[in-house]
Parts: sequence; structure tokens; C-alpha cells
Amino acid sequence: MKILANDGISQIGIAELEAAGFEVLTTTVAQEQLIHYINQNDIVGLLVRSATQVRKDIIDNCPSLRLIGRGGVGMDNIDVAYAKEKGLHVINTPAASSESVAELVFAHLFGGVRFLYDANRNMPLEGDSKFKQLKKAYAGGSELRGKTLGVIGFGRIGQATAKIALGIGMKVVYTDPFIDKASITINFFDGQTVSFDFKSVPKSELLQQADFISLHVPAQKEYIIGKSEFNIMKEGVGIVNAARGGVIDEVALLEAIEEGKVSFAGLDVFESEPKPEIKILMHPKISLTPHIGAATGEAQDRIGSELASQIISLLK
Repeated sequence: MKILANDGISQIGIAELEAAGFEVLTTTVAQEQLIHYINQNDIVGLLVRSATQVRKDIIDNCPSLRLIGRGGVGMDNIDVAYAKEKGLHVINTPAASSESVAELVFAHLFGGVRFLYDANRNMPLEGDSKFKQLKKAYAGGSELRGKTLGVIGFGRIGQATAKIALGIGMKVVYTDPFIDKASITINFFDGQTVSFDFKSVPKSELLQQADFISLHVPAQKEYIIGKSEFNIMKEGVGIVNAARGGVIDEVALLEAIEEGKVSFAGLDVFESEPKPEIKILMHPKISLTPHIGAATGEAQDRIGSELASQIISLLK
């Protein structure tokens, strides 16, 4: 049986699948050629990340297809309900990339409070001629310790983000309409553990309390953060979105930054991805990454292994 990993899969995942008797193809097939390729090669399993779209046309026109797998959490690029209705298995890897995304959130947060996103742009240009001026410009940083992190969406990634926050001495508040209470256990290198209990607060309360805000929600039809939400935030709040483009109103975000309501933003995802707006890309107070939340070697190995395990269980 053939598996097409159209957006790639780790070597560990390939090895585990091949050991179980599957043939793994890692050719990247263009979207418009995907149906033909799947049918020509009798593909039984299609694995994607965020690049490939698996819509009704593929589901309806690929009779050999028995399984669709998403290497990651969100499945908004797959018509999940329709695929299941047609008898296909649909799987993802919700636990595999949580820590990697959480660490990227803090890369943006640490870079934000110490102006690294801007310093790294200007030091190569003016570091040799305006060193003292740049030193003065970036000298007003702040610490994360002792501040409040508001986490919007408290699933696996939101909780992994909270663990890092707690570990560096931050207070954590969260809001989630589906998770009223949560208990988080932090495991240390020497076997010790510390547990914390949380209760969801209303979004408005979180927005008023938080010094920094991190979003961890699936794709939405409406903005989670728009103009009215920015209006009730603290002055100088920092905000990070490593969830999905379109959960923050980017026009309202730019206005909030210009007005000083938001001191900086960190964006890993964008409304108009894969072509982010130039105003976002060029803004000196926005830290930017190209949707790489889960893009660590460790996460990709976990994703590959988790996909392989589920495929073997379902198709063998």
C-alpha cells in the first residue's frame, strides 16, 4: 500500500511505515495534479501539513484513498466532515508539536520585550556607525517575570505555553469556552513535579488583566481579537499569534500599535498567508516568522511517528 506524504514526513515516520510494509512517496505534487497522481499510483493514504488542500474534489475523485492525515493540529485545510461521511479515516497529531509552538511563542515574547526583532534589523545596517544611539534606543526593555500572560484557547498548545510562563515566574490566566477548569503539571529534570489548577475567566477579564496575550485557537469565521478587544486591553500590551491567520484583525492590530495600545506583536501566521500584507511585514514593531510553529526536528519526528502509528493501526 502506498502513502503519499505530499508536504513531507520525517525519516522516523518513513522508517516505521516501511517496516510495516507500506511504500512511502515523498514527491511534492502540485495541487492541480494531485487527483491524477493519487489515481495513477493507487495511493491509499494522503499525508499533508498546511500547504496541501484536501477538499471535496479530491475526496470524490480518488477511489483508492482510504485515509487523510494532517501532520499537526489544525485541519482547516481538509474537509473533515465530508471525508468521514464518505468513509475515509481522518487523523492528525494534536500532541506532537505543542512544545515547539509554545517555545516559538516565547521566542517572540523574549524578542519583543528586549526589542530583538528591531535590533536584528538595524544592527547589520547601523551597528558600526550608530552603536551608542542603538544602545540607547534598545535600553528600555522589560522582564517577563512577574507579568501576567493571558492565554486564549487552553488546549494542548495553550497549556504548553502556560507551562513555560509558569516556569519563568509569570502569572497565567486563560479563557476557553470548552475548558472550564484545567490542571497543569510541570515536570523538572530531577523528577520533581509542581501542579497548578486554573479556571477559565471571561475573555473581557483576560484582556483587561494581561500584560501579554497569546492565542491558541483553531481557524475562525470571525476575529477573536478586533478593534473592540484592543480597546479594553492594557496600555502597552504585547500580543503573539502562532495559531491561525484570521483570528486577529490585522488592520485593527496596526492601528493599536500606532496608537501605543500594543507595544509589539509577534506573528507566525497571517490573514493573507502565504502573501502577508506589506504593512505587516515592514512594521518595525512586529516580530515575524513564516508559520514555523511546529518546524523543529523534535516535533517533526514526533509527528512522523504518531502518523505512522495511527496509519498502521487503521490500515493494516
